[in-house]
Amino acid sequence: MTQETPVLLEQQGKQAFERGQFDQAADLFRRAALALTDKSAAAEMNNNVSVALLQAGKAREALEAVLGTDEVFASLGDLKRQGMALGNQAAALEALGRTGEALAAYDHSAEILSRAGEGDLLAMVKKSAAAIRLKRGDVVQSALNMVGSVEAKSKPSLFERILKFFLRFKTW
Repeated sequence: MTQETPVLLEQQGKQAFERGQFDQAADLFRRAALALTDKSAAAEMNNNVSVALLQAGKAREALEAVLGTDEVFASLGDLKRQGMALGNQAAALEALGRTGEALAAYDHSAEILSRAGEGDLLAMVKKSAAAIRLKRGDVVQSALNMVGSVEAKSKPSLFERILKFFLRFKTW
């Protein structure tokens, strides 16, 4: 029998995720996280657990898995992974209907990702925040988030390039 190493468990988790077997993926990622001694690698794995659980419709467990991982990355000065962890927390909070907390987490994530120079990730976070704001009826803030998301993308689509061109003339 093959010994289950964190690397093997992660690989199996990724394969399960790709097959849409999100509960199994979360379990494999969780086992990998427990087997890791490096805090950064374990935090990364817990983020994978969170994403898989969110896909499985288990938002509360997803939030529990990701809480505190942003602090691990912050202590290492890893802005990209800190911002991603905050984005994962925000997504779980949003799925739980805790939109105020989700917006705060998305905004914090956006600030960190902006400092990290992670335009594409920043664009995704801003789009998510814009969607919440639009649902809440805050059209102006939603529009500003969408503008920010388009401006942040490093490789915008044709539509986004056209939109970016017209946004140069914005008057708000």
